[in-house]
Amino acid sequence: MSTPDAMAPDEAEASNRFSFIAAVSKTPKKIQFADDMQEFTKFPTKTGRRSLSRSISQSSTDSYSSVASYTDSSDDETSPRDKQQTTSKGSSDFCVKNIKQAEFGRREIEIAEQEMTALISLRKRAQGEKPLAGAKIVGCTHITAQTGVLIETLCALGAQCRWSACNIYSTQNEVAAALTESGVAVFAWKGESEDDFWWCIDRSVNGDSWQPNMILDDGGDLTHWVYKKYPNVYKKIRGIVEESVTGVHRLYQLSKAGKLCVPAMNVNDSVTKQKFDNLYCCRESILDGLKRSTDVMFGGKQVVVCGYGEVGKGCCAALKALGSIVHVTEIDPICALQACMEGFRVVKLNEVIRHVDVVITCTGNQVTKMWL
Repeated sequence: MSTPDAMAPDEAEASNRFSFIAAVSKTPKKIQFADDMQEFTKFPTKTGRRSLSRSISQSSTDSYSSVASYTDSSDDETSPRDKQQTTSKGSSDFCVKNIKQAEFGRREIEIAEQEMTALISLRKRAQGEKPLAGAKIVGCTHITAQTGVLIETLCALGAQCRWSACNIYSTQNEVAAALTESGVAVFAWKGESEDDFWWCIDRSVNGDSWQPNMILDDGGDLTHWVYKKYPNVYKKIRGIVEESVTGVHRLYQLSKAGKLCVPAMNVNDSVTKQKFDNLYCCRESILDGLKRSTDVMFGGKQVVVCGYGEVGKGCCAALKALGSIVHVTEIDPICALQACMEGFRVVKLNEVIRHVDVVITCTGNQVTKMWL
């Protein structure tokens, strides 16, 4: 029998182990931040721009652009309008952020091609016939890898294209560079000012010894610019293709005023645009856009979605899945009833505008004046 002061073997082992831990804890090792700080300061920052933490957390689709801008501060500070850039073929008829990003943009376009089999099939079937030979298309859309596939398909079918961006934030700089390198005159970069926006549209229309005969528009800004500033060009346009609800409203306004003397195609009302792109694609892009622009969690956030059409339905479903508290404004009684049946609170904008965290417009109609 052991004495009261004796210690069992297991207890002795445990005692030794905890004694070792105690001994280690008595001499804590100093944490050195000098190397980390030195590493951190290698990334230059710029006052008035997004924070470094924001740039590092960029999603993969524009990470290349973020890294390029922060490893070369002079490139980030200089406006593309002030740069002298040329393609590998010597052309300078373009204005993009950095033509050196073309290789990366090419890889993104190739990935998008794998998801756009209909356009690729059309390209393979008709590129020998060149059915668009003689078409000079000036376009104003989002410039992404997906629209890059569309633009290059138009070129493969014989069209000549010049392009600008319909949105100052959605442009993928590397894709714009890749399109430029392939021979399309692109005037667009992410983060344009309003003056840059209209300058880019003007440059896409007003090319040297080049006059467009077709317009491919998203939002109606390009059509509006040609109509207002280049009436002689507008009269010679053979056709307009408009993709968005907003742009279609503007075309109807021109038509009612007797000023739409050009055949116009309302792509927005096509079944595939309404039932697939508006509903399913916007359901994904709304999350992508919100996450990139805010870097915050949307669970519990108060969000009001203006309009419960196909776009609004997709956006509300995505926000609800994130755990957001979603309110809906809608003037159409059937769409409003649909929103109620899906569990959303249908409200007037002035009832919730003071309390919500985010306002999202999913309508081409004028949104009610907001009292903030």
